[in-house]
Amino acid sequence: MSNINEGESVGIKGILKDRGEAKMDNGKILIVDDQFGIRLLLNEVFKKEGYQTYQAENGQIALELAGMHSPDLVVLDIKIPGMDGIEILKRMKEIDPSIRVIIMTADGDLKMIHKAKELGALTHIAKPFDIEELAKTVKEILSDKILEKM
Repeated sequence: MSNINEGESVGIKGILKDRGEAKMDNGKILIVDDQFGIRLLLNEVFKKEGYQTYQAENGQIALELAGMHSPDLVVLDIKIPGMDGIEILKRMKEIDPSIRVIIMTADGDLKMIHKAKELGALTHIAKPFDIEELAKTVKEILSDKILEKM
């Protein structure tokens, strides 16, 4: 067991790993967004719903965490400096073709949304998003995943 406290950054790259108490096993979610505030908000919402969460601020960290923790769902921002969301999605699908991904976008770029869906993204959420709608979508997707495992 590590000495990581809840919400504490791990390493210099700012990987955040949630370590809540007595969590239900509702699934693992990887949150990928370059905006700290978005990651923090989603982490709190998903944690409250009983999910184990991991956070990444860029593509390299996202790929490392996906490889280490095999998340049940990735909530991925499309517009990330450096390796953009499309490239992250491509690489995640190469690692695990069955990985489930929801993309988030602020600009509504239809070409990019279409490309992400061609690559296997399940749906997209427009920013600013309705947090309750996003939580409902996540719950539906992960409920389906749990049923598939039975």
